[in-house]
Amino acid sequence: MAERIELDIDGRCIAVPAGSTVAAAIACAVVDTEGSGVITRRSVSGALRGPLCGMGVCQECRVTIDGNAHRLACQTLCAAGMRVETAAADGGARM
Repeated sequence: MAERIELDIDGRCIAVPAGSTVAAAIACAVVDTEGSGVITRRSVSGALRGPLCGMGVCQECRVTIDGNAHRLACQTLCAAGMRVETAAADGGARM
C-alpha cells in the first residue's frame, strides 16, 4: 500500500498517496464532498476555472500553495503539511 500524506486544501485535511499532484488532491477532495466540480481559480472576469490540460500549458490550475500564488497544481507534487488555497476558499464555489 502506498504511503499517504496529509495536506490542507481550503481548510480541509486531505490524505492522498505520496507522489500525487496537487491537482489530483483537489480532485480527491471534490469526490470526498458534495462539491460542484474541481475549482482552482477565477478568471479576470470572475468565471470559475479548473484544470484543463494536466501538463502545465493552459495555466487554468493555478492555486496558492503555502502563501505563494499562481502555482500550477498539475505540476506540483503534494508535500506533507502543504497548505493549498483555491477559488473555492473565497466563496466562489463549494468544495
